[in-house]
Parts: sequence; structure tokens; C-alpha cells
Amino acid sequence: MKMKFIKPISFFVATLVVISCSQKIVQPRVAFAQKTTLESRVDSVMKLMTLEEKIGQLNQYNGFWEITGPSPKEGQAAKKYDDLKKGLVGSMLNVKGVKDVKALQKIAVEETRLGIPLLFGFDVIHGYKTISPIPLAEAASWDLVAIKKSAEIAAEEAAAVGLNWTFAPMVDVARDARWGRVMEGSGEDPYLGSLIAVARVQGFQGTDLKARNTILACAKHFAGYAFAESGRDYNTVDVGESTLQNIIFPPFKAAADAGVRTFMNSFNELNGIPATGNSYLQRQILKGDWGFDGFVVSDWGSINEMIAHGYAKDSKQAAEIAINAGSDMDMESSAYVEYLATLVKEGKVKEATIDDAARRILRVKFELGLFDNPYLYCDENYERETVGKAAFQEGVLDIAKKSIVLLKNEKELLPLKKSGQKIVVIGALANDKTSPLGSWRIAADDNSAVSLLEGLKKYEGNQITYVKGADVAVGRTEFVWETKINTTDKSGFAEAITAAKGADVVIMSLGEHGLQSGEGRSRTEIGLPGVQQELLEAVYMVNKNVVLVLNNGRPLTIPWAADNIPAIIEGWQLGTQSGNAIAQVLYGDYNPSGKLPMTFPRNVGQLPLYYNYKNTGRPVMNEPESVFWSHYIDEKNTPVYPFGYGLSYTKFEYSNLKLSSNTFNAESEIEVSVNVKNIGKYSGKEVVQLYIRDLIASVTRPVKELKGFEMIELQPNEEKEVVFKINKKTIEFFTANGKWESEDGDFKVFVGSSSADTLEKDFTYLNN
Repeated sequence: MKMKFIKPISFFVATLVVISCSQKIVQPRVAFAQKTTLESRVDSVMKLMTLEEKIGQLNQYNGFWEITGPSPKEGQAAKKYDDLKKGLVGSMLNVKGVKDVKALQKIAVEETRLGIPLLFGFDVIHGYKTISPIPLAEAASWDLVAIKKSAEIAAEEAAAVGLNWTFAPMVDVARDARWGRVMEGSGEDPYLGSLIAVARVQGFQGTDLKARNTILACAKHFAGYAFAESGRDYNTVDVGESTLQNIIFPPFKAAADAGVRTFMNSFNELNGIPATGNSYLQRQILKGDWGFDGFVVSDWGSINEMIAHGYAKDSKQAAEIAINAGSDMDMESSAYVEYLATLVKEGKVKEATIDDAARRILRVKFELGLFDNPYLYCDENYERETVGKAAFQEGVLDIAKKSIVLLKNEKELLPLKKSGQKIVVIGALANDKTSPLGSWRIAADDNSAVSLLEGLKKYEGNQITYVKGADVAVGRTEFVWETKINTTDKSGFAEAITAAKGADVVIMSLGEHGLQSGEGRSRTEIGLPGVQQELLEAVYMVNKNVVLVLNNGRPLTIPWAADNIPAIIEGWQLGTQSGNAIAQVLYGDYNPSGKLPMTFPRNVGQLPLYYNYKNTGRPVMNEPESVFWSHYIDEKNTPVYPFGYGLSYTKFEYSNLKLSSNTFNAESEIEVSVNVKNIGKYSGKEVVQLYIRDLIASVTRPVKELKGFEMIELQPNEEKEVVFKINKKTIEFFTANGKWESEDGDFKVFVGSSSADTLEKDFTYLNN
């Protein structure tokens, strides 16, 4: 192999590598001095780089050719290949598998002038090959340990195939179920979302980024993406500073404080400025106020999209705006690599700005250990041993069971008896082995999930009959769900109705296909798609013992089912072990403990709908016949199922809510205690939730805000006292003074099983 030597500049020099014949051991060609600091190592590389090479680190390309085949000879692919060999690429995305990753890394390390290794990014959103529940479902577990473990599994499997960076977690607070990407986040609450953001960052990144089972996390989308008008993806966002600071920012700040190494900006404009070119977001807040020293990557092509926004006249101006605003890496716009050098020469971009962005990216590469061993993630034997291993299956089954929410269970229809029953299973989704994988599972194999039918058949004591009833939709491809919903074909209804008549219990698996939610999949109607509602009603007419299993990536409008169907399970899209998880819950081998992380509306016209709303000046009617208050004339204000709601096969009783004091100040705190008793006949887990309300403030406050929760497990007749603490930090918010602080005043505290079912007390905070 041809070797290249570079004359050292100063005491610290760049790490260039020589690969042994086996390509398993990497040794530094020129070693760093002993006790060299990370920043000194970054400096040593920066001193060797030309302006063009620095800009190259800011350039990210999608996989653009068959990597192990012949190199491209013409067109855009040939140009990108030439950039790669010149050291003008800092990162690749959508390249997976050790063979391909190693081939590209060899070009970067062995054929470029400086041998700077590449980052390899991929959308490992809720698993690589082994798929966990969609993130919204995981949020329903309220189990931070299990959520962290899920991210650890995803990281270990992704790292085994050569990846070192995921574009997750999405930490956008989402209030509108029409927006398809609600499936990718943690729901509507900034407090819960912040804790989950930390859990997922820690799960992906671990405690040592140089470990072979960890990868970089990426907090996205900064900021406001989920507040797109009308719930339509990529749409305009226009929110006030109070909403931005108190609702949107907290999970991002939590991720930054947890050490997330990358951020991704968002497609939307925010108050008239595209996020990719928004210096307030990226320079003032993220890199300034929060002290973030990782790097910011644009979303796919979002730099050039500022042209369509009407904010940049061409790609050159878009590059100028984006880099000056603090967007460090260009994902697939090619704007930086094409125009930044010219912009520096023209004086429109300072070279110091380029240096800052390049330094941030190099810093992260050093933290990953890529300069010490660029092939750390490139062991094909380890890849074979790791992908899909049994321990991963056990892990995703655990989080899948914990993500299930019991919405209704009249007459104790559930759990099912394990023998002697005739059970009819109806619905195309019950026999589907792909849909349970959900959206954003682009490395998983079709037909790799355990279907609900397969899970149920593992319980051999009952007679199981399956009838499809009706298709949900047709027209799926790998990345695009053509929304050809079945609105006409009812040819399977008759068979389903006949089968249901003779059943002891009917299980109906209905909802959305896994690719009917996700990016670009906003919906104006969020009921059961197509003919499924008609099928549900037709079966219910002949057999009232119906268990509805919902499979969906967003809250659905199911008011008829909520009023009529005796038992409803929110089964989401639960990943590889979906069928086993749902079956174990249906049969009572796992007592459901999930709580909703998003409100379920009665009607799509209520959206956006969320529990932590403002009271308004007319919250209720003042006269019996008055219509002049904040309401609809054709629907209730309340949801079908509120935030934090979820039942169990047992019952929990709350009592004896007490405060250690009715007042506290900046140097003290209040203890809030409540007794919770299991008054049912099964052992079970309960998520005890604490909310507060700031009654009078310099900026109007929500009617309730989640400020704490604890999961407890109780045996029948067991009682436990749960204690929370309220201090100055608990009641802080972004005030009219333009900063986070606490204010004197009166408050209410609520403790209960959901945001709508609580006990309450009053207290007062005295700042002085």
C-alpha cells in the first residue's frame, strides 16, 4: 500500500493511519504527543487543512453508487466520487453494512491527502433490523429505563453494521395528531418529552462514545417542526416566544444538557425565517445560551429549500445564509462544497466561521475515536454475531408490552381465558407481519414482525379462527405509502359476520398500516381508514363481546368505539415482537401499565388538542342559555381519552393527598404525598402523576402542567405512600422578563392516574 507522509506543523500533528494486512488493527502513522488534549488534537488537524478541505468536512452525501462495484464515470455520481477522493466529504448517510462502510472509509482514510475518517449516519429511529415500538408508543410506557434500553439495543445493532450516527431522537413536542411524524416523538408534553429525550440520548451514546456499541445521537428538529399549521408536514410555523420557550425548547435543552453531540435543524420556517437559516435558534440559543459544542446538521436538502421558501435567491445565497446562521453540515444540498470557498473569498463568509464548523465536526470524530481507529465499526464477524441476536428480541418484547395502553375493559372481558373459548380474529392487520414494524424502519426486512395472529396461536388452549374481513389499503413501496385506502371493497364482510356470530370473543385488529403515519403522511381524517369502521359496527351487531386492538402511529378519533366496544387495547405499531406483546397482554400474562402520551380527540375538528391548554377569558358559560364561551356548538371540548390515561386489569384507589406545608420559598420545598391502593384482584403497575397550576403569573399559564411521576407496582390490597417534592425549580417558567425564573403566587397541585382524574390541594410560593 502506498504511504503518504505529511510534514508535522507544530508539536501536534494529524493522525494518519496505516492498515495491517488483516485490516483489523489500525496504528497511527504519526503519533500524538502524550497527554494531548482533545482540543489540541483538533487544532493539529485544522492547521494542516486547506480552506477547501475544511469545507469538505461540512459536506454530507447520500450513498450515490454501488459501493463495492466500479466507480462512477460520469454525471453527478462521478462528481461526488471525485469529491470523496479529494477529501471534500465529511460524512455519508444511508450507507449500511460493514462491507460498504469499510469500502468508503478506506477511500477517505487511505486515498485522501489528510486521511480524515468519515461519519456514517442513518435513520435508526426505533431500531435497525430488530425493531422496537415506534417512539410514540415507547413514550406510552412512561418507563425511562426501558426506553433507554431500547435505544441501547438500536445503537449496538447499528454500530455492528458500521454506523456511528443516528438521526434520533426526535424531540419535537407535538399537539396535532394530523401530523404524521407524531409517531416519531414522545407526544404533547414538554416535561415527559424532556425525560425521554435524555433517556434516548443516553441509550444511543452510552458513557463512552469510543465504545463499539454506541453511536452519536441527534436531537431534531430544531425547532418548532411539530407546530406546522394544519398538521401538514413541512408547513409554516408561527408561534410566540412563550410557546417557543416553555413548550418547544425544553426537550432540546434537556438533550443538550445530556450531552447529545449533534442537532438537526428543521424544514419549517419559524416566524418567517427558515430554521436552517435561523441564527436566533442556532447561534444565539443553541450555541450561545446553551453552550452546545457539538455540530448542527441540516435536514435533507433544507439549505437549498430556503430558495423555495423565498428566503434565498439561489443555492449560493442559501449556503451563505445557512453557514452564517450556524448550520454546520450540509445534508445533500451540495451548497457548501460548491459555494463556500467563493463566499469566503468574496468576504461574505468569514473563514473563522468555516473553522468553527469544521472544528465542531472534527471534535466529534475525535470523541468517537475514529482518528485512533477509523475501522472500529467494521468487523464483519461481529456484525454477523450481533444483528438480530436473541437478547435484542427479549429487549424489544419487554418495551413493547410496556407500551400497550388499556383504554377500556367493561365487564372484565379481558384478560382472555386461556382455554375453552372460541375466538375469532378479524382484520387484515392481525395477519400482517410488516405493518407492525411501523414507519422509519428502513433497514428492517419486510415480513419480519410477529403478527398478532401468530402471537395468539402460541396460546393453544382456545380455538382460534382468522377472517380478514377487509383490506386496509394497497400500494405500498419501500419508502412511499400511496394512500390508496380501501373505501369500497366489503366482499369479506359476510364471512367475518358469519364467523363472529359463533364466537365467544371477537378480536378485531384495526387501524393504520405502519406506513400511513410518518414523514409526509399527514391526514385530514384520523378515524379508522377506509371501510374498517363499517366492519367494526357490522361485527358488533352480531356479537357484543368485541375486543378492539388498535394498531396506529397517531391518536385516532374513535368516539363510536369508545361508546360501544367493551374492550379496547391501544396496540400502536410495536415492532418485531408486536404479536407476542399484544397476545401476552390480551391473555393477562402481562398486566397493561401504559399511559397515553398524547390526547385522543373526539373529532378531528378539535385539533390541535392537548391537556395543558390555557384557560381563556371565557372558559365556561356564565348563563344557562349562553353560547358566548369558548366551545363548539357541535362537539364537546373534552377528548375521548386524555393525556396520561390508561387502565389496568386491576384497580387503583387514590386517597389522603397531603402537603408538608402550604407555603415555601426559594430555600425550602414542599413534600406532596398520596396513598395509592390496589383494590383489584391482580398485581399491577400504576404511573402516579403530579401536575401543578400557576394561578396568576406574568404570562398566562396552562390549566395543568406535568411536573413529576412515579411508577409503582402493587399486589392486591397493597397500599403505598408516594411522595413528590416541589421546589423553586419545579415552578420556574419563561416569564415576561424574558428569562427562566419563579414568581410569587398561589398554585394548585394535582395528583392522580391521568391529567383528568386527580386529587388537588393549594399552596403558595413566596420568593423572598
